[in-house]
Amino acid sequence: MMAGFNFEKDLAHQTDAAQSIMAVFGKVAKVEIHPQPAMAMLSNPVASFNSDVEFGMTVIDIQKNNQIIKPNSITTVNKRSRILDISMETGTGKTYTYTKAIFELNKAFGMTKFIVVVPTLSIKAGTVSFLRAEATKRHFMESYSDKQLKVHVVESQKGNRSKKAYMPHSIIEFVEAQKHANPALDKTIHVMVINAGMINSDTLSKKFDTRINDAYDNLFDAIASVNPITIIDEPHKFKQENATWQNILKFGSQYTLRFGATFDNNYENLIHELSAVDAFNQDLVKGVVADIEMFDDGSEEYIKLLSYGAKATREVEIISGKNKGQTANKEFPEATFEYFDGTKKKTFKLIEGESLSVIHSEMNGIYIEKLNTQKVLLSNGLELKSNQKISPYSYSSTIQDKMIAKAVKRHFEIEKSLLSRDVKIKPLTLFFIDDIEGYRGNHEITGDLKTKFEALLKQHIETLLKTDDITPFYRSYLESSLKDLSVCHGGYFAQDNSESDEAIEQEVAEILHDKETLLSLDNTRRFIFSKWTLREGWDNPNVFQICKLRSSGSQTSKLQEVGRGLRLPVNEFMSRVKNESFDLYYYVDFSERDFAEQLVNEINEKSGQTPVEELTKLTDEVVQRIVAKYPEQSADSIRNTLGEAGAIDFSGNFKEGGLDIIKAEFPNAFEATGGLKKGKVRVEGKTKSKASIRIGKYNELRELWEAINQRVILEYKIDDEYKFQTIFESYLLDNQETFKPRGSITQTKRLTFDQGLASLQEEDDLNNEILPIVTLHYRQFIEELAVLLGVNMITLHKAFLAVKDDLNINDYLSHQTIRTIKAQFHKYLLDHAFSKFHIGYQQVSNKVHPTVFTNEKGKPLTNIPAHNLGGHFDDSKPADQYLFEEVFYDSPLEQENIKKSITGVSVFTKIPRNSIRIPVAGGGTYSPDFAYVIEYDGGQKQLNLIIETKDKEKRALFDDEKQKLKHAQKLFSSLKKGFEVRFETQFKNTQIKELLQSAIKN
Repeated sequence: MMAGFNFEKDLAHQTDAAQSIMAVFGKVAKVEIHPQPAMAMLSNPVASFNSDVEFGMTVIDIQKNNQIIKPNSITTVNKRSRILDISMETGTGKTYTYTKAIFELNKAFGMTKFIVVVPTLSIKAGTVSFLRAEATKRHFMESYSDKQLKVHVVESQKGNRSKKAYMPHSIIEFVEAQKHANPALDKTIHVMVINAGMINSDTLSKKFDTRINDAYDNLFDAIASVNPITIIDEPHKFKQENATWQNILKFGSQYTLRFGATFDNNYENLIHELSAVDAFNQDLVKGVVADIEMFDDGSEEYIKLLSYGAKATREVEIISGKNKGQTANKEFPEATFEYFDGTKKKTFKLIEGESLSVIHSEMNGIYIEKLNTQKVLLSNGLELKSNQKISPYSYSSTIQDKMIAKAVKRHFEIEKSLLSRDVKIKPLTLFFIDDIEGYRGNHEITGDLKTKFEALLKQHIETLLKTDDITPFYRSYLESSLKDLSVCHGGYFAQDNSESDEAIEQEVAEILHDKETLLSLDNTRRFIFSKWTLREGWDNPNVFQICKLRSSGSQTSKLQEVGRGLRLPVNEFMSRVKNESFDLYYYVDFSERDFAEQLVNEINEKSGQTPVEELTKLTDEVVQRIVAKYPEQSADSIRNTLGEAGAIDFSGNFKEGGLDIIKAEFPNAFEATGGLKKGKVRVEGKTKSKASIRIGKYNELRELWEAINQRVILEYKIDDEYKFQTIFESYLLDNQETFKPRGSITQTKRLTFDQGLASLQEEDDLNNEILPIVTLHYRQFIEELAVLLGVNMITLHKAFLAVKDDLNINDYLSHQTIRTIKAQFHKYLLDHAFSKFHIGYQQVSNKVHPTVFTNEKGKPLTNIPAHNLGGHFDDSKPADQYLFEEVFYDSPLEQENIKKSITGVSVFTKIPRNSIRIPVAGGGTYSPDFAYVIEYDGGQKQLNLIIETKDKEKRALFDDEKQKLKHAQKLFSSLKKGFEVRFETQFKNTQIKELLQSAIKN
């Protein structure tokens, strides 16, 4: 089992949001504890300002400090609950941030009662899963003195056959929590999670026969008695004119913190803003590549819903009774459609249950599932509105097959790259489909979705296994996949909620609730199918592709659609991978040809960004932007300055050349006005997917390239078997605390009754210890471990005997211990290479070609896939000495190197990802970044350099990285005599020219 996600501490965009909240609370005038001791135990202290004006001025000061310039972003009108808005884009960690805020408020004021309000059950499930996760508990306990959350989930009553309604036990527990606790010892913070449906239910508003805390027969009153802090997720779902918001006010919250990516410009006291533009430009989320399947021939055809709900008479067959077999007339609601074939229009009238294939053959399998005066719902889940158009070819199986094939092909390209890393990343691909029967139905039917999909998987896996360009791990992963293709994919559809099939239940549970299992490298499932059911509330950081084989409706937010896969990925150790650029590929058909443009526009508009060239008037928003950058200026002085300079007319419109004047007068105000950086959202095919090799330059690189592409193996230069035994003994002694006994433990649950309700209460016992139970015999254990480590079994036996007084291995004989030793000992070998033993490299083959640059005969290729060189593209010209015509890079330091022309450099290149793998101790590999050929001394090529580019300070290097650098130095110093290859590392703030000069001098 994995230990769970490893959350990073002190990420600036999350810490800044929490600090902005605490900056408001830092200005409160007084903090009062309830005067009644009994209520003081149950209630939050009340933190209050002297007046609304004081509160408002505090918010204004924080807005100025955070350079928030959105209009209408502050409201100081007295309301029952003070509101603070925190705007954070999808995928940047809203749930983590408000959890951090909960701990900060507890630390500062001793607040222990919080309410989290969510709009839907799916978001509720994700929120509860995060708050209860062991990884969350572990992470926050480290920073907040062992404080931890107890989550109270308000659920609807299910299976209650009696008419009598009971108070939800979770609300009783939440209100009465800490009733008998010792404040000095209790380290629990209570969080009640409730969805909109429960807030609006009769349960919360009615009066009960029983009372909470012997005082409250109404749940709203009981909740309000504890002076809670309320957190609202997705605030745009809780409009203040609606009943849900009025019910939220009944919680009587001291403060309401609203966290969301969307506010529909209805802000109240906005104190922190991380916009969509910020998230993309700061690489806090993946970039987006739109892959559009074009079909110009059918682009003008459409089916439009004209009207629905009117009654129509149809002749139906009587199926029972004395008139069975006869016909009769019956009224049905009817929908009227218009079909335009590009030249003429035709009208069709359909009732519920009838197929749209009568309108167009490509709509085969799509029928009207529900039809009344309120809506027309198609069988693929699409709800049509009046005058909404759909393209019949969007449902073409031919086009959809092609989109699936492209997505599967690219998945294996991405997967091969990410699973060949030393620290691996498992990518997922998500398909939205409408052919559920083809996926879940009779799988023996030739040509159904599942059959065709698994045939594609088999083809790609078998092709990859025939190549020798894959790592041992990836080969093993592919072989496991091939053994059972059905496990490589899984689905979730609304109908699965009533499914009794055990395998489907496991799929659904894994997809919805168990991200860690889904991302485990032991699990070959990496393709997910759904019917647009996985929407708000579900995402996965390792979704690298979304293939949309069905429409989501014309009004759906594009940013919301891509949100399922925007988060930065996590690696095999569940740690977020940053300082790298990743892309989310999004596949749509021709009916959404403007997808990328719409997404860019939505990102810019949502972020309040207006490209400079589109500004036509000096609006209040533009003035506020200038004031934020030039606080010494007032709005009036700015208008006067620009008026006198002839930039604007009396109405504030820019005169000819006025835009240039304003940019010259106030340049800092327009630094971010350009919106989204180029390349963050792009259309596949409109940017280069291949990097072109300059053949002449390769000829100058050939000797170095062939030298560093030699096939070598790593040799452990350990004196004898006894020396290896002492190394293994040292590992065991240094890591003995990581060995954990596994076995039987007693779980005690007591049946209790409270307010007439029976429940189980789990009890812990300080004397309750694990009874170790070994699952392997010693010989079986040591045989399997010896095979896995490639070590002599007798040597292992002697080592275990030598340390038995400190570590008795007989208490830990299990497969889990074998896996632990394998992972830890390989890491130990890497950490102690060069200190406890030495290594060397031995050439194992004279064959060099083919390489990533050459074919089997050694001739250079004309181009290679661009993604192997980097995730970013710069359309400017590279240095003349660079091997490629284009600039593809992963970090700003690499980008700078590629564009830097240096006299004395004959040729240089970025080394494609994983094309050169240097074996390192412990079984991993290492790949450098650049190769340089330096020419000096009368034109003679005297020096060859391999460069590792680290866009960080030298002191920030991890121990693993330092060890791998030593291995690289060792390999390149051992290459053929008479051919010098040096290895150097470029750190942040080191110019490549300085590094090359230093190498020449030395």
